[in-house]
Amino acid sequence: MKKIFIDGSAGTTGLQIHERLRCRTDIQLLTIDEDKRKDNDARREIFNEADIIFLCLPDAAAIEAVSLVENKNSVVIDTSTAHRVADGWAYGLPELNGKREIIKSAKRIANPGCHASGFIALVAPLVENKIISPDEKLTCFSITGYSGGGKKMIADYENHERNFLFDAPRQYGLTQNHKHIPEMMKICGLNAAPIFCPVVADYYSGMEVTVALHDNDIENIKETYKNYYTDGVIYFSDVNDENGFLSAGKFSGRDDMAISVFGNDERILLTARFDNLGKGASGAAVQNMNLVMGINEFEGLNIN
Repeated sequence: MKKIFIDGSAGTTGLQIHERLRCRTDIQLLTIDEDKRKDNDARREIFNEADIIFLCLPDAAAIEAVSLVENKNSVVIDTSTAHRVADGWAYGLPELNGKREIIKSAKRIANPGCHASGFIALVAPLVENKIISPDEKLTCFSITGYSGGGKKMIADYENHERNFLFDAPRQYGLTQNHKHIPEMMKICGLNAAPIFCPVVADYYSGMEVTVALHDNDIENIKETYKNYYTDGVIYFSDVNDENGFLSAGKFSGRDDMAISVFGNDERILLTARFDNLGKGASGAAVQNMNLVMGINEFEGLNIN
């Protein structure tokens, strides 16, 4: 039985991982006394007892935590931004070509960012199959529920005395220096940073990522996705919700992701819909844990 420790279990991602693991009988969840949660000696001891460690921490704290792991057999799955483009770390999106086998044997796994997961799922197969060039200058709009901002943003949105501006969608990342851009470029093999426009809206969870293309073969793109995503929790679906609408909340509470293509050969919309807390964070982390354990990667996940 594998011993699992979640460092940062009080945060949104950590709580969601715990929720997915708490009823499983094939693992043992290790815990630390609340008063020792920031005691590095106590953390070092439990890190080196654990077979798999989830880091649900800010970037600097995640980097410090990795330095405490001395057991060469311990696997670290980091949900922060800290190691997503770092050498020696496997990128935890197993549906990408060749990633699944790397993840299975990795000791250091960087869980993808939420917005980045959708963008990469849409763009990487098209670059790999030479449908778009690595030099393509892309634009991405991505809308997320407010849980994607963590405990503080959740509290802000659920405050009954909040500012009226929270009632409508709010765009952020205005400086075009969003922390997901480096992984979006590296994992897709892009030479140009995309224009990235994230938006947070007044609903709890769910995400819709959209990338626009001009002048391409829409049927070829659809077939590429169908052939590329044949396993894992990402799949192609050309079904809209109702009367031509796509809801960003459709996949709330789920751990899968649907890729869709709309438009025509002149103007194409690529969309990825999933839960920012599911395939965008905690669900993806548990999927990576399952792969490391050598079991069904869907174990404990809520998928279609």
